[in-house]
Amino acid sequence: YSARSEWEKATSKLSAAERASLSDPIDAEAVSRIEKAVREIKAEFSSDAKPLATRVSSQKVLEKLVPMVSSLAGGSADLTGSVGTKVSTHTPVKPDDFSGTYIHYGVREHGMAAAMNGMALHGGIVPYSGTFLVFTDYCRPAIRLSALMEQRVIYVMTHDSIGLGEDGPTHQPVEHLSSLRAIPNLNVLRPADAAECAECWEIALTSSNTPSILSLTRQNLPLLRGDDTGENLSARGGYVLREADGARDVTLIATGS
Repeated sequence: YSARSEWEKATSKLSAAERASLSDPIDAEAVSRIEKAVREIKAEFSSDAKPLATRVSSQKVLEKLVPMVSSLAGGSADLTGSVGTKVSTHTPVKPDDFSGTYIHYGVREHGMAAAMNGMALHGGIVPYSGTFLVFTDYCRPAIRLSALMEQRVIYVMTHDSIGLGEDGPTHQPVEHLSSLRAIPNLNVLRPADAAECAECWEIALTSSNTPSILSLTRQNLPLLRGDDTGENLSARGGYVLREADGARDVTLIATGS
C-alpha cells in the first residue's frame, strides 16, 4: 500500500499528457504510427516474397515496432531463441536494473502470464511474451484472467501444429486452439503468412480491452498475398483469399498453416 501511495504521489506531479500515457499507453497517434508501420512491413514482405515461418515474420514485425512503441515490454519463458520475441534493440531487465524492456522469465509460463497481467494493470506498459502453444495449458488461468480483466496482454505462442520438429506428441497442440477460442474476450489470431502476421500484430496492439494470442508456425509458409493493397484484411475476421474458377461445390475455410 505504501509503495502504491508513493507511486500516486509521483504521478500526480506529471503533466496531463504523461498521466494519460499511463492509462492509455497506445493513444491515437501511436495507433496511426503502428498502422503506417504495418503497411510498410507488408510491402517489404511483398517485395521479397520468400517463404517464412510466421514466428520469423513476427520477429521481423517486432524489429520495426518495438523501437517506435516505447510502452512495449517483451519476454519469454526460456524459449527466446525459438519464439522470436527478442529484437536487436532490447536490453534485459536485471535484478538491480529495471531500465530494460525484455524479461527472461525462466521456465515458468504461469508466472510469466501472471506478471504480464500485473504490468498491464499497473498501466503504461503493453506486455508481450512467448512460449510454445502447447504450453498454454500451464498459463491458462492467467490467460483467462487477462480476458476477464480486459487487459491488453499479448501472448506469442509458436510451434502451433504437428509441424514442430523433433519434440514429438507432447509438444503437438491438438485441442488447444479450440479451447482458447472458447474463452470470452480473447483474440485468437492464427496468421497464414507474413502479411497476416503483421496485421495480427496491429490488431493485438490496438485492442485496448482485449488480450490476444498469436498462434505462429515453426515451419516456413508461402506468402499468399503478394499483391497486398494495404488494408488490414485480417481485421475482418475472415475474407476470401481465392475465388472459385466455376460453380462452387464446397467452400474451404482455414486459418494459419
